[in-house]
Amino acid sequence: MELVKKTDNYTIYKKKSGRYAVKDKDKKYISDKDKEKILLEEKLIKLSPRKKPVEEKAEAPAEEKVEEKAEAPAEEKAEAPAEEKAKE
Repeated sequence: MELVKKTDNYTIYKKKSGRYAVKDKDKKYISDKDKEKILLEEKLIKLSPRKKPVEEKAEAPAEEKVEEKAEAPAEEKAEAPAEEKAKE
């Protein structure tokens, strides 16, 4: 790993893969939000805005289709006996 920056509180390394590793002053690796915060402050990474889950939008139309399908057979059943009586 290549040393990128060393401060009193943490040390930043760059891995061969291009990702960053951050160790605190106790020489323990930092992860999650703390690591993200440090790398953003040092302008080593940029975060893109998170997208909203697509599943929420996909579920709403599916429910409407289910309701439409449930209503359609009931209408057909109501029409079917009337047609049978007309044939007789």
